[in-house]
Amino acid sequence: MGFTIGGSRGIRDIRSARPGSRRRGRAAERAVTAVAEYTGLWGWAVVPGAGAVAEGACPCGGAECASPGVHPLPLAAEIPAGATLDEVGEAWAAVAGAAVLLPVGRSFDVLDVAADAGRRALVRMERMGLPLGPVTAGPDGRCQFFVAPGAASALPELLYRMGWDDADLDLHCPGPDEYIAAPPSEFAGLGPVDWLRPPSLDTAAAPPEARLLLGTLAYSCHRSAAQGCAGDRTS
Repeated sequence: MGFTIGGSRGIRDIRSARPGSRRRGRAAERAVTAVAEYTGLWGWAVVPGAGAVAEGACPCGGAECASPGVHPLPLAAEIPAGATLDEVGEAWAAVAGAAVLLPVGRSFDVLDVAADAGRRALVRMERMGLPLGPVTAGPDGRCQFFVAPGAASALPELLYRMGWDDADLDLHCPGPDEYIAAPPSEFAGLGPVDWLRPPSLDTAAAPPEARLLLGTLAYSCHRSAAQGCAGDRTS
């Protein structure tokens, strides 16, 4: 299944525009296409976000913004799951340049870990043949593993059962009313968010239960922390 944006006249207009306008036009097309895939193919709602930031200042204007560049735009309407390409194009035209944010706690939760630990865990999971959902990597040095909803509330109990409750793990699970940036967004002015494992029809609709991935992620986080401590002692 694919999407076609614009007709021949629109394409001619883009080609005849100035270079800066063409770049902005291509960026807008990529955003609309991505959002339409999220809503129409994967069944996810999308929220227009505050976008990239410069020198730590969020476009919202808040001097002490808790989530610079990674929170909904004020008054911007959520684009619901199931929205068509035309509906997305019309909605996104009103928020040009916005970041693409996905609400956590509805269709999926995420397990958020440091990128080094996440990449090592991902390789191990693939070798083990574990079920995997989408995985993102951001320029902030973090990875997000998509898992079934309910992980945020179950995480403390799951870690306890696996014997990881006393470990100092850099492993987090954002709760409801929180958001993650999704491709092709720029994350907080640092660079683009990418897919380590892009969504598919199977993984988007039914991401794995957190318990299936948590042991490997916790081990990888613990190992990274141990290696970091060893490096500090020898430096």
